[in-house]
Amino acid sequence: MRWGNSTARFAASAADNDQAMLVLGSPVADENAERIIALAAQYRLPAVYDSRRTYAERGGLLFYGQVWRENFERAAVLVDKILKGAKPADLPIEQPTRFELVVNLKTAAALGLTIPPSILARADEVIE
Repeated sequence: MRWGNSTARFAASAADNDQAMLVLGSPVADENAERIIALAAQYRLPAVYDSRRTYAERGGLLFYGQVWRENFERAAVLVDKILKGAKPADLPIEQPTRFELVVNLKTAAALGLTIPPSILARADEVIE
């Protein structure tokens, strides 16, 4: 999405009766986070964000993604091994093992949505 005409694109999504949107992490999305959150609210599009929990903290509906701190800690362990002589090719490829769910109930209420109790029970954080 080109951010210069993002309002028109959000309006088109709303006109097409899109039910929700998924915002994938990227430097461009992160740089325009406030605008994305505001446009999603303006056009009443529930949005799930996968890159940063701050989207939900700033008014986005839901964040579901990896716990970045743990990834950086694992990266530090691998760097330590390399600096101590391990060959990078000999180290295992790792994937995130822990994900977190943050639900913003204020945003849900503003959108007229009811979040199921089963989702709230699984959430790592519920913003009220």
